Amino acid sequence: MINKESKVRQYCTFYLVRHGQTEWNIKKRMQGQKDSPLTDLGIKQAKELGKKFKNIHFDAVFSSDLLRAKRTAEIVVAEKKLAIITTKLLRERNFGQYEGYNWEKFYEKFNQSLKKYKKLTEDEYFRHKLEGVESDEEVVGRFITFIREIAVGYLGKQVMLVSHGGLIRVLLIHLGFGTRKELISGSVKNTAYVYFLSDGTDFIIKEVYGIEKTE
Repeated sequence: MINKESKVRQYCTFYLVRHGQTEWNIKKRMQGQKDSPLTDLGIKQAKELGKKFKNIHFDAVFSSDLLRAKRTAEIVVAEKKLAIITTKLLRERNFGQYEGYNWEKFYEKFNQSLKKYKKLTEDEYFRHKLEGVESDEEVVGRFITFIREIAVGYLGKQVMLVSHGGLIRVLLIHLGFGTRKELISGSVKNTAYVYFLSDGTDFIIKEVYGIEKTE
């Protein structure tokens, strides 16, 4: 799916960013589509990313409508005076009744089920659905559909997307950047980003920052 050869003028340039650190990140609670505010460090991270992107021109900025992502987007482009367009399609995975759970308690509760997941093939895991929780297939479906539409509408332009670690991780796995064993939960750090090109069909990953692969 990833095509390494491209002519930049034929593609939309994307900077896909994860939000800054939140209070629930510190408490290791599953945020999903619930929210918690950025910490002081999260605000600082967003400001640092704003400095890093200072000389990059963005034609549009889209963000998840969840506060932690929207606030990060506002801070990053504060000096550019760009409107932030929010959408539910960039939200984190919906964890249903488990949102707010401590991650360790969640893993303890579903330890046996999670062991079974590890034995699934990549395709089986992609489609597997825990009750009340969005599957990888559902997450990628809404996320990549949105990206394709923006790519076609902004060919030759540069766009920033501010979203969430889970979505970015699943997208990278789907695009072949790494396997689920290489890109484990937590591998996409706060204010990490992916710089890539797309024309709505091809996806060309040019750079990743703040994303750790396991061996």
